[in-house]
Amino acid sequence: MSTTATIKLPTGQDIQVPTGLFINNSFVPAIGGETFETINPATEEVICSVSEAKSEDINAAVASARKAFKTTWGMSISGTERGKLMYTLADLMERDQQLLAELESLDNGKPVRIARDGDIADSIACLRYYAGWADKITGQTIGSNPPTKFAYTREEPIGVCGQIIPWNYPIMMWAWKIGPALATGCTIVLKPSELTPLTALKLCELVVEAGFPPGVINCVPAIGSIGGAALAAHPDVNKVAFTGSTLTGRKIMEAAAKGNLKKVSLELGGKSPSLVFESADLEEAASWALMGGLYNSGQDCTCGSRIYVQSSVYDKFLDIMKSKISSYKLGHGFDSESSAGPLISKVQYDKVKTFIEKGIAAGAKPFIHEPQRREKGYFVDPVIFCDVQKDMEIVREEIFGPVICIGKFETEEEAIALANDTPYGLGAAVYSTNGSQCIRISSRIDAGTASVFIFQVTKRT
Repeated sequence: MSTTATIKLPTGQDIQVPTGLFINNSFVPAIGGETFETINPATEEVICSVSEAKSEDINAAVASARKAFKTTWGMSISGTERGKLMYTLADLMERDQQLLAELESLDNGKPVRIARDGDIADSIACLRYYAGWADKITGQTIGSNPPTKFAYTREEPIGVCGQIIPWNYPIMMWAWKIGPALATGCTIVLKPSELTPLTALKLCELVVEAGFPPGVINCVPAIGSIGGAALAAHPDVNKVAFTGSTLTGRKIMEAAAKGNLKKVSLELGGKSPSLVFESADLEEAASWALMGGLYNSGQDCTCGSRIYVQSSVYDKFLDIMKSKISSYKLGHGFDSESSAGPLISKVQYDKVKTFIEKGIAAGAKPFIHEPQRREKGYFVDPVIFCDVQKDMEIVREEIFGPVICIGKFETEEEAIALANDTPYGLGAAVYSTNGSQCIRISSRIDAGTASVFIFQVTKRT
């Protein structure tokens, strides 16, 4: 069974893409021979078929990672050597940056320029950052009744890490997961999303070229409910890291608890609030709020999809938003003028459309809603609702599409209450030219990350 496919890019270039499971530095077919298709979301056409890992393939990948951890990686290699290999991998990614961006766009739908200059540039920087830490991981000496006792700590790699990444930022999530694991000496079994497996597999070619020993990085495309579940429950995996939905995160935590009590790190859903105060530079605030809500077609866990504006500037802010939306261009990823591409799949397309219909039925006003008819592709034009109420489903649930909800507030206390009225807590944004207000408000928002935008209007003479 072939483990490569020839793919023609919209540029006319033919490229070879691995389609097998990457285990022990080789691309191999699934043991049972199963495959699944990956779809171009802009055209709804099949790109190619990819080997589908099942539990026996996960077992083989974990065994490969365990062997590498005990022999050529883990405590058997210096931090300096680990860092050197990581720097080389980053350099190879930089060399192939354009090709990787085009493949990412084909499989995911996002604009090539955003994949290249945003996602991949960030990924290269991420690997270089962690490469620099590889030889700087130190323990402590602890004063404990000298001279009869001497205590110290030593930082050691945890072992084999299972990593399950999402489809919205395939390359960037790949880098964010493998970077710290490699730097600390862990080995990896990574499951990319079944919707976007191609760049993860292409990057594995660079892993071999960079000189990583066999088994250090393994990549097993699989359906989440099968391959992801097997990885989360595997007794020889020491840690699992997952980025994705809250529902799946709960299942992974449960599987880890029922198995070998492996460590778990989760990055799950979000419904991030943005607070716009009357002192804000409304032009700047509208620009950044639009980007925060519509970036990556709204397929972002920290998407600023709830915007609350102080009532004294509410109408003016809406007018500015309406004028700025004209610069947003939804289109194919290979169009250099596109601001965003299609949603990832028909399932996601239908989900977002249903939320839009529910919002209208609930009484939210879609003051920006100009859907364009398209023959093919999972394209959804941006929808911005105004005059929303906090109990509306579109305000409370993560939509993961280009849908923004705008409401109003009178006081700081009301703004904070609205911002915190959510079970999520990933991100938030505060817009004000009052520095004291920004610090005061951001410290009271229940979110892991609070972005503060202080714009001072300067008149040039």
